[in-house]
Amino acid sequence: MPREFKRSERVADALQRELAELLRTELDDPRVELANITSVDVTRDLTSAKVFVSFIGQRSAEQCAEAIAALNGAAGFLRGRLGGVIRLRIIPRLHFIHDTTGDRGQRLAALIDHALASDARARRAEQS
Repeated sequence: MPREFKRSERVADALQRELAELLRTELDDPRVELANITSVDVTRDLTSAKVFVSFIGQRSAEQCAEAIAALNGAAGFLRGRLGGVIRLRIIPRLHFIHDTTGDRGQRLAALIDHALASDARARRAEQS
């Protein structure tokens, strides 16, 4: 009977959980405060992982870029810490990427709300 999830998916889940905990407890950098790991994609050979990060609160693009640079700078430290808590022969190399899907979703929702409001105003104007 085949397994329901691939090994790379199970490793990605474990990395996401452990990295979230490490960011909260081990990394003392104000640039990465309120960072949220949204997903992790691990290659099939488990040598590399893309870690998608979003930030809670209003941040400029420059602040997000600085935070991502700080996370990529701390990737070696985090990888070493992961080696102590996850039992893998090789811990994947970590590449942090800013996840903008939440921001895009909020902008899209605002556009939809604006379109619905203008439609409602147009209908009211036609009825009067």
